Amino acid sequence: MNAEPTPNADSPTPQDPSLQAVETAIPPTPTEAADLAAAQTARIAELEADVARFKDQALRALAEAENTRRRAQREIEDNTKYAIANLARDVLGVADNLRRALDSLTAEARGADERLEKFAQGVELTERELLAAFERYAIARVDPLGQPFDHNLHQAIMQLDVPDKPAGTVVQVLQPGYTIHGRLLRPALVAVAKGNAAGPAGNKVNTTA
Repeated sequence: MNAEPTPNADSPTPQDPSLQAVETAIPPTPTEAADLAAAQTARIAELEADVARFKDQALRALAEAENTRRRAQREIEDNTKYAIANLARDVLGVADNLRRALDSLTAEARGADERLEKFAQGVELTERELLAAFERYAIARVDPLGQPFDHNLHQAIMQLDVPDKPAGTVVQVLQPGYTIHGRLLRPALVAVAKGNAAGPAGNKVNTTA
């Protein structure tokens, strides 16, 4: 068999192609390096602008979602608070009639007739229970006697000559009003004082709602 040739130490040793590429690579010129750096800087700025834009869009979306959630929550709370408004408005007539029945009974008549007194006590108990139920549902009576007229809560149906009262003062409550959770359920029907024509308010009172 023929013996394999032994490499001669004096003969050139083959080099790795990658090493050849490194050795033969030409470094960029200063102009090329500057252009490359400028392109990289521009690309970084573009990416940073994209990140800022996407972050702003995400924050806006989160804010809009939070606003939508709050609006929905308020609507749910309002629906819960005022769901019985129509029923309560109808029941107000019952409270009015109970009070009229009690106002029609004089103390003398009640004291003279034991059965009438017991009847009146039963009506008073019924009225208290009804008003307690109103209170549980945040239904409050508006009885503005002696207060200044407020078109948000009162409805004036007449003006009276009451010289010792300032113009616009409620001098008579013909029917109490009611609110539910602070919102008007029924305005109070009132009479207001005209006031002194010589006074600063004159004899005209604005009773329009």
